[in-house]
Amino acid sequence: MKKCVENLATCKITGGRRHPLRTRRKYEIDRYPNEAINGAQVTITRRVRGNNRKTALKTIDFVNLATGDAKVKKVKIIKVLENTTNNDYKRRGIITKGAILETQEGKCRIVSKPGQNGIVNAVLLKE
Repeated sequence: MKKCVENLATCKITGGRRHPLRTRRKYEIDRYPNEAINGAQVTITRRVRGNNRKTALKTIDFVNLATGDAKVKKVKIIKVLENTTNNDYKRRGIITKGAILETQEGKCRIVSKPGQNGIVNAVLLKE
């Protein structure tokens, strides 16, 4: 006998409806992504599982830039050059982990998660 794939959108072989085994739990419900862009700093704080808090960035204009000689500088962001996460993010100028930014010091790559940590850390790229 052929095994049926559990697709709730289709009906059973007998013509009956398919019912889910259980409904979604609160911790399984997804939310809209928080997408940080360039601008004056604005943060939001949200409650997450375990009554913990996540501080997320809506907009940010400075980056903590780690140069090669064990120093960190606060540098102004000029624009987003590349974002391998999503081609649309590059066009919209969204800052995510792995994005390449143009700063006053040169090109840098983001190593933090601004949408979850509320901070933008980056390392300077060698040209």
